[in-house]
Amino acid sequence: MTGFSKGMHKVEVALKWDPSPAGTAPTDLDIIAATFDARDPYGAPAYLVHFDSRSPDGTIFLNRDSTDGRGFGWDEVMTLEVDRLSERYGRVVVGVVIQQQPVRRTFSGVLNPAMRVREGYTVLSEDDFTTVHDATAATIAEFVRNESGEWIFHPGVHGFQEDPESFTRVMGRAQ
Repeated sequence: MTGFSKGMHKVEVALKWDPSPAGTAPTDLDIIAATFDARDPYGAPAYLVHFDSRSPDGTIFLNRDSTDGRGFGWDEVMTLEVDRLSERYGRVVVGVVIQQQPVRRTFSGVLNPAMRVREGYTVLSEDDFTTVHDATAATIAEFVRNESGEWIFHPGVHGFQEDPESFTRVMGRAQ
């Protein structure tokens, strides 16, 4: 069917990992979403959504947050209702960052990390971070609004060597 598409509506990004072994520092991974203005899709984020915030209009929010990977199934889950985002926004980038306190960690030091992006029951992307094993953060999904106003998903895991704060400043750069 050409010319007929419902576009993306409600997307779920999920993250899981196993807890650190007993007697070692806990491992804390966080999902972060950066929303960009349509007029400057690669500039500074218009706003960020993470464990301590939600989008101003309630369209992007964290459903589940874990500080140690001891959840049941998916430890962190973020919902993005992209179809409700204002036309002002043209791009959303979702990333994962490893908290670096009290010890520095890369994905190779996280036990069984995994991510999944899905819309409804349809899995759009799954990954285990092996391609970015030496990274401390990674972008895992990009959503871009096309000329007709529909949201298009671009999969891909891209690693960064950033701490949590600096990652939020560079996660939206062009890959």
